Amino acid sequence: MKFLHLVTLTTAALALPSDTRSVTRPQAKTCTSPKVRKNWAKATSAEKRSYINAVLCLTTKPSRLRVATHTTLYDDFGYVHSQLTNPQRIHGEPVFLPWHRYFVQVYEDALHSCGYTGSAMYWDWVSEWAAPSKSAVWDPVLGFGGNGSDSADGNGPSKLRVVNGPFRNLRPTYWNGAVDPHWLSRDWSPGHPEDGQPEMIGNGYGPGIMDEVNSWTVYERFHPALESSPHGAVHAGVGGGRGDMGPTSSPNDPIFFLHHTMVDKVWWQWQQRDPQNRTFAYKGVRNDGQNATLADVMPMLGLAADGVVRDYMDTKGGALCYVYQ
Repeated sequence: MKFLHLVTLTTAALALPSDTRSVTRPQAKTCTSPKVRKNWAKATSAEKRSYINAVLCLTTKPSRLRVATHTTLYDDFGYVHSQLTNPQRIHGEPVFLPWHRYFVQVYEDALHSCGYTGSAMYWDWVSEWAAPSKSAVWDPVLGFGGNGSDSADGNGPSKLRVVNGPFRNLRPTYWNGAVDPHWLSRDWSPGHPEDGQPEMIGNGYGPGIMDEVNSWTVYERFHPALESSPHGAVHAGVGGGRGDMGPTSSPNDPIFFLHHTMVDKVWWQWQQRDPQNRTFAYKGVRNDGQNATLADVMPMLGLAADGVVRDYMDTKGGALCYVYQ
């Protein structure tokens, strides 16, 4: 199944911050005590509260990019993602996995600036594919709230406002690349039991799909399989047509980062099965027609320093220091 097209909608043009493509390489970390990234469902109540509070704190910090007035550091993440999706520079090519690995790390660092001391956490949609709406990530108190509602006012017919949970009053600035302030929105895809399809397109990240993804032993086959489905299925299943997880500004929804931390975990597990050959496995053709190399630059458009792929291939080396629980 191919769901990637559902999350790569056309973005409207906005003025881009200067992207000079110059990179200051980070100093290599000595990774002797890596942080452990946890499953949200297994985190303590205190850990969940701390994470949620830090996300809310990002909405009080001024934008680093200052593209539009009254924007926040939280808005910057949706903006950068949308701008790098049109034209495609971070999807549908080899850099998809290392770029999003770096993006999650930039987000984690931003949470630390808000007092959070833990690591990024993930939503284990692999184990919850049959009934994803029952996941602890949607808890209205210690989670991210539930689905959007047609009855909620203020968003208009194009969006479904989230009406419960700690992020119900979140007002992202960007929608599909344009300046369009709105309430946080979700549009869960309904299940179709008669066709064997769970809600949120759960069969797009069920055992059969995951077995197929993990059957690939070379990066140039593994990364597109992971990106299309399950990755794309989760975006489409949660965001639908009227939710923030669907358009290119999907980081508007804080669940984006738990989703992409899980994508990163699947990649990490694939690397761990053959670390000698897979840790720095990076090959394929970029969207500009050039062969991908470990020296490829990963733009962040001023949100953080541009990165180099090589520095983000090993989670216990280069610029990183973490493992998964």
